[in-house]
Amino acid sequence: MHNKRSTFSGKLGFVLSAAGASVGLGNIWRFPYLAAKYGGGIFLLIYIVLALTFGYTMIIAETTLGRMTKKSPVGAFHTFAKTKFASFSGWINAIIPILIVPYYSVIGGWVIKYLFEYLKGDAKLLATDTYFSTFISNGVSTEICFILFTFFTLAIIYAGVQNGIERVSKFMMPVLVVLSVIIAGYSISRPGAFEGVKYFLIPNFDNFSWMTVVSAMGQMFYSLSIAMGILITFGSYMKKDVSIEGSTENVEIFDTAIAIMAGLMIIPAVFSFSGGDMETLKAGHP
Repeated sequence: MHNKRSTFSGKLGFVLSAAGASVGLGNIWRFPYLAAKYGGGIFLLIYIVLALTFGYTMIIAETTLGRMTKKSPVGAFHTFAKTKFASFSGWINAIIPILIVPYYSVIGGWVIKYLFEYLKGDAKLLATDTYFSTFISNGVSTEICFILFTFFTLAIIYAGVQNGIERVSKFMMPVLVVLSVIIAGYSISRPGAFEGVKYFLIPNFDNFSWMTVVSAMGQMFYSLSIAMGILITFGSYMKKDVSIEGSTENVEIFDTAIAIMAGLMIIPAVFSFSGGDMETLKAGHP
């Protein structure tokens, strides 16, 4: 007797959950860094074109594969693969998230630490130059935060698709959007920041290079979580009456919008604080 497989409650639950799985450091840090380094507006234009073509096709394909098979990446590839090598691709998709989780869990621990200290009223302490380096050099403190984040993650997964992942995503993703808008608004309002806005949003074809295309393509895979088994897994929990095309469109729009908001949070601020110095802008940090 087989247990009934859980599903997302509907389109909104899938979109927010899948977007929540895709949105991360690739959007918040890596996208603005690459955009600043490889031409600003021209990088953004190329990224959007690639996302609307290659990216859109790939996320539809992975989501469809998951919903058709109702299996994990390993099982889904095994179902369709006609060769052992193709079947092994499912294992590659499954291994990638396993390699990523410890990395994200460490950073998640940092977030817990900063949130805790902020709620204590130590915001000024967190802003000092030495706080972060002092914190990460303390092995006990970082390990405790890592364990706490891992525990929270496991608790959400254990709660299930609807009661865990979907419920948390429906709360946290709107919060992310609101915070992004507030921070972007503050960044854009800084003196000299408008030059950064123009650099980021207006394509300048003089800044084009083939590395711009290569970097945008790599960012697209990273940001949309393509070939990581995530969309296959989430697709396997999608209801049959939910439109794959409409859902994946919304996931891609959400993911790209957050990346653009991150660019507006960071690039204008760097322009403001550095006086428009391009070397500082392309260094990846203010």
